[in-house]
Amino acid sequence: MYGYEISQHVKSLSEGKLILTEGALYPTLHKLESEGLVQTEKVFFGKRARKYYSLTTAGNKAVSNKLEEFQEFVLAMQLILFPKQAH
Repeated sequence: MYGYEISQHVKSLSEGKLILTEGALYPTLHKLESEGLVQTEKVFFGKRARKYYSLTTAGNKAVSNKLEEFQEFVLAMQLILFPKQAH
């Protein structure tokens, strides 16, 4: 997807609860590209070009690792927020 498309997709999936601004999105995409986690492809529409971003193999692996870390974090937060009652 290209940048604007990514921001709209996130907004749609989150039912408007998450808004990715250009100031947050593009520096992140550039950082991920420099780390080899995303790759880009420029597609020209007349004189305009769109830069499409896609995950690399390393990017897919990083996503899996981050999802595991996030799931562990959510479980830990549930333990803190909803401790079992002592009997």
